[in-house]
Amino acid sequence: MDRNSKITGGLLWAGIFSLSALLFLAGCAKEVAKPHFRAVSSWTGHRLSRGLDPANQKLRSWMDLEESLLRSLSFVESKPKHALAVRCGHPDLTWGRVHASLARLLILLPRLDKEPELLAENFTWLEVYPRPLMTGYYLPYLEAGLEEGPDYPYPIYALPPEMKGLDLGRFHHRWEGWTLQYRLEDGEAVPYFDRNAIDFQEALKGRDLEIAWTGDLTDLFFLHIQGSGLLHFPDGTKKYALYAGKNGHPYVSLGRVLIERGCLTREDVSMRSIREFLAQNPEKMEELFSQNPSYVFFKLGDEGPFGAMGRLLTPMVSMAVDPKFLPLGSVLVFKSTLPPAGPGLEETEITGLSLAQDTGGAIKGNRLDYYCGAGPRVEYMAGNIKARTKAYLLLVREEPQSRAHKTMK
Repeated sequence: MDRNSKITGGLLWAGIFSLSALLFLAGCAKEVAKPHFRAVSSWTGHRLSRGLDPANQKLRSWMDLEESLLRSLSFVESKPKHALAVRCGHPDLTWGRVHASLARLLILLPRLDKEPELLAENFTWLEVYPRPLMTGYYLPYLEAGLEEGPDYPYPIYALPPEMKGLDLGRFHHRWEGWTLQYRLEDGEAVPYFDRNAIDFQEALKGRDLEIAWTGDLTDLFFLHIQGSGLLHFPDGTKKYALYAGKNGHPYVSLGRVLIERGCLTREDVSMRSIREFLAQNPEKMEELFSQNPSYVFFKLGDEGPFGAMGRLLTPMVSMAVDPKFLPLGSVLVFKSTLPPAGPGLEETEITGLSLAQDTGGAIKGNRLDYYCGAGPRVEYMAGNIKARTKAYLLLVREEPQSRAHKTMK
């Protein structure tokens, strides 16, 4: 916190006090259906292992996982070995065991194509309950310019320097992972500008915060939803728009808003149907987009996209999770149904091997979000993934003497 700002009471601390009550009530509500793990039989592990096929994840071999595994390992190695990796779900899951699980999988990779059952023999399989809802995300392509003009009227903003963040976990462990974003107005802390203020009231205009401009407001909105994108400039150059931060307001799903208003049905809602509705009702864009006050800020980069670990994501492998329940870096197996690459094609039943390498504003508890890759070729599939999924956390088996006295909750 900026010591010169002298935030000593009033609004900020009253806000923290009010937030503490809300978080307490939210925590109590979550206890009713708290996500948890259940150990499955060795037979189940063998059956699921035999269903794994790297080709279903656009991999030539399981050896293609090596670089992605090394990225996860480098992240987990920075964590204290004996510290808890999560605070719920599994009572004794330390970063050391997450690291050991990744290291064992790395050793097994050369044999895994021919002997997938090694996963059942070397790992304890913990099924996630309740069964997660899995969605998908991707890296969108956007036509963009470095200057404002008739073809590029909509700005992509950098992280504003005056936006402050207060780590609430420093005040109580129950608030770990919560950050309060604010700005100063007349010496008092107030919430940072929301989407309506930034995009439609021009709250940041004239601040020289624009890193690029794009020509389609819907594309810009979905760039915020996906968290990063690839910008194509008129001279042929390309730059990644990478996640730099957000304004701290809660994420509100536009799909849910359209369902509640009767504009779309729950069965039909998808990225494509939302785009079609907006194209047919452009006069409603401002009001609808403003229903989601959460706003993402970006920075330009030469490579991407990067996940919450600060490492590159791997298409059809990386998974976004809630790190309070599933540790970043952990190994997952999932069994689900993936949409086709385009309309009229068949769905695919898949048993996949994935790595928890990202997070998301809407990814809470047992929710999963599957990274599908970049560009228009995966947009249809990513935008239509919406399936109850069997998911398993894989943990390297402990030595008998170290695990004999431990029991699962």
